[in-house]
Amino acid sequence: MVKGGALTLLEQNKNIWTPRKQEDPPVRNSAALDRLRAEIGRLERRSSDAVLPFGDAALDAVLPGGGLARAALHEAAGAGEEAEHGAAAAVFLAGVAARTEGPVLWCARRADLFPPALAQAGLAPDRVVYVAAADDAAVLACLEEGLRHGGLGAAVGELARLPMVASRRLQLAAETGGTLGLVLRRWRRAAEARAFAQPTAAATRWRIAALPAAPLPVPGVGRPRWRLELVRCRGGEAAAFDVEACDGAGRLAVLSDLGDRPAAARGPRAVA
Repeated sequence: MVKGGALTLLEQNKNIWTPRKQEDPPVRNSAALDRLRAEIGRLERRSSDAVLPFGDAALDAVLPGGGLARAALHEAAGAGEEAEHGAAAAVFLAGVAARTEGPVLWCARRADLFPPALAQAGLAPDRVVYVAAADDAAVLACLEEGLRHGGLGAAVGELARLPMVASRRLQLAAETGGTLGLVLRRWRRAAEARAFAQPTAAATRWRIAALPAAPLPVPGVGRPRWRLELVRCRGGEAAAFDVEACDGAGRLAVLSDLGDRPAAARGPRAVA
């Protein structure tokens, strides 16, 4: 009686003792895993290498984190309408881009870029992908796409105007791709030059003026010199430096203690 009852109970609850059928292992999506690993690696690189230092103590001391934020937008312009100031700004950004790793995208409207000058600042021609754009809108589109790509060392765009909305899009693209964004402001008219005073979303804004070259003991032209003004720095203050221009590795050298003095002691600065 007990035995039969036990058997009956066992049959009613046989699912308790019967081993569950083992389910098939989930199918691995190797492509999705590869994308995830790549994204994790990109984020790790951004966190471990968040800034690009100039390598000069005076310059790096005025920048939050000790250098230019990599996943951010930065602007540079000549100090006036003269061509030599605009050329100095171009070489300055070339030196910044030279100190990154990987290809560099350079988007421009004018076909007047001189690659040998960029090479003297450390930016080798075989690293640069040049894009000839029809107008500023095309430059903005190419620059934004390059920043979002995530596989570039830096992306450079030459623009006359940079509206706030467009600069915010570029800043977000730089953050998304973890790419250093550089905008070279170029203009032909005084009205375009005045537009540089309008605010943008750039983390830093630089103004470069050409100075007399370094004197030599013999006739010739020495290493170029610049007046380098940091007119805006997110999380920092304005500053100014007299520097020797970029060497073959893209490095600058501060000439004087001008950058060590407070901005008020150097006179008023236009901070946008």
